[in-house]
Amino acid sequence: MSTPKANRPSVFVGLDNYQTLIEDAVFWRAVENNLWYCLGTIPVSIALALLMALWVNGKIAGRGWLRLAYFTPTVLPMVAVANIWLFFYTPQYGLLEQFTSLFGLPSHNWLGSPSTALACVILVTIWKESGFFMIFYLAALQQIPPVYAEAAAIEGASRLTYLRRIVFPLLMPTTLFVLINAVINSFRLVDHIVVMTRGGPDNATTLLLFHLYEVGFKFWDMGYAAAITAVLLAVLAILALIQFGLLERRIHYR
Repeated sequence: MSTPKANRPSVFVGLDNYQTLIEDAVFWRAVENNLWYCLGTIPVSIALALLMALWVNGKIAGRGWLRLAYFTPTVLPMVAVANIWLFFYTPQYGLLEQFTSLFGLPSHNWLGSPSTALACVILVTIWKESGFFMIFYLAALQQIPPVYAEAAAIEGASRLTYLRRIVFPLLMPTTLFVLINAVINSFRLVDHIVVMTRGGPDNATTLLLFHLYEVGFKFWDMGYAAAITAVLLAVLAILALIQFGLLERRIHYR
């Protein structure tokens, strides 16, 4: 449907909105950015979450405080997180600039440069989501009976062998759940982009949902926004099916 304007009602336009989508250079730039964003956030966030969970699940001093420190970024509002990191990235006065100046490096506009802006947004997401995913891994680790570790030790298995042969297979249901959440989260980021970059510079940080937000609520082209939404939902459905197909055969349910 076309977007109603003034007193004119919306009319059926067939596949015109999808034709516009195919020819939209900003849309394809958003697709490319989202791909790099997924590749940068999903594996790193999950790997860090697992490492943190393994660490705080052990018998170490102050593990309660460590768990709290790792989980704190998760409970902060996304807008607040974006503003905190916006200060970190501020040219000349930000925390990152103060650190790099210790090594004599020149000042750099981290969010104003197309070569570093998306990487800065990726770093914020990793910092926020790792602690969230850690909670699920920690809960799963605490459900593994201690007798498994004792039996592995009696059999002479190393710590690495115990993790690879026993722990990781038992964590596969949790990994599937976390992976699906990570993929969904990577396609629904808007808050950080609005606060930190507004999609710039030169669309370097424009992601799919932010592009959808701009088309629908900035340019008020609801018909085209609906077409982008349909494509986004189809992509998420395909990714979910692929994940279930690849990981379901490797999952060990208890």
